[in-house]
Amino acid sequence: MSTYRAIQVTGARNFSLVERELVEPGRGQVRIRVEACGVCHSDAVGVEGMRPDPSAPVVPGHEIVGVIDAVGEGIEDWRAGDRVGVGYLAGYCGTCERCRRGDFVTCSRQPAMGSDLDGGYAESVIALASGLVRVPDGLSAIEAAPLLCAGLTTFMGLRLVDAAPGRLVAVQGIGGLGHLAVQYAARQGYRVAAIARGAGKAELALRLGADHYIDSASEDPGEALQALGGAAAVIATASNAPSMSPLIAGLSPRGRLVVLGVDVQDPIAVDTVTLTFGGREVIGSITGKPVDNEDNLAFALHRDVRPMVEVMPLADAPKAYEHMMSGNARFRVVLDTTA
Repeated sequence: MSTYRAIQVTGARNFSLVERELVEPGRGQVRIRVEACGVCHSDAVGVEGMRPDPSAPVVPGHEIVGVIDAVGEGIEDWRAGDRVGVGYLAGYCGTCERCRRGDFVTCSRQPAMGSDLDGGYAESVIALASGLVRVPDGLSAIEAAPLLCAGLTTFMGLRLVDAAPGRLVAVQGIGGLGHLAVQYAARQGYRVAAIARGAGKAELALRLGADHYIDSASEDPGEALQALGGAAAVIATASNAPSMSPLIAGLSPRGRLVVLGVDVQDPIAVDTVTLTFGGREVIGSITGKPVDNEDNLAFALHRDVRPMVEVMPLADAPKAYEHMMSGNARFRVVLDTTA
């Protein structure tokens, strides 16, 4: 085949299905035959025109799983036929100050997949070798795709929990991130309290591995956590800063509020007395390095962490994006590019 299908966007939400010519990867790049791509809220950067030049077409998507079918010059560790993934961070430069200090996640020259570079709403994608993740055979492409971003985000957030197994860790929000965070926390040996509005997700939270369920619409979640002995950490996944504010009071001394959900409108209100007396912390967490993602996938495989997904064909990418943005997806939407 000399061409491939892609869903590109110009402006804001102006989707079009196009046929593109296959190109050979350049130095330090590989070409991937895409099998699946998750649809993530961060795709909004490309889809909603939040780019320097939104008139230029871009292919969204950064939860990409596929097989390498061509390798560019200067590549030593990757071969055609390797099963790989690419997440939000497309690959670090290795030479900027942040990279020289070993902080590859905050590389100052690192592009984002699906907004700075064409992403995975396509049958083929060119990727930087420094951004590649090895995908184990035990995970299907559909299962692995959401784990490359949503899974990694929660996996890395839990790495910031400074507590022994058996301690109480709370997960706020049982959605695209939260339903994975509950599974990761439970499999890591923590006693898990799930927090959400209303009683509708109680049964699901317990089935995913939670030990306790707190309905934040009927009780103060901070008080509820203290009644359980106080949380060593709260993993905040809901993109609503005001709902995070009461959670600080539920932390035990030295506890941490780990913020994963992004609210671009409202700030978190912090009670300085609660924060200071007890040495509590509020910390943000972002995604991880490719090797962290390999740890994440290996853990998910061997400890049976799986995303709940709705699968749609590539041609339905605009519908898939709208469905994800509506908040009605349960809980991740994945494009099957082979359908």
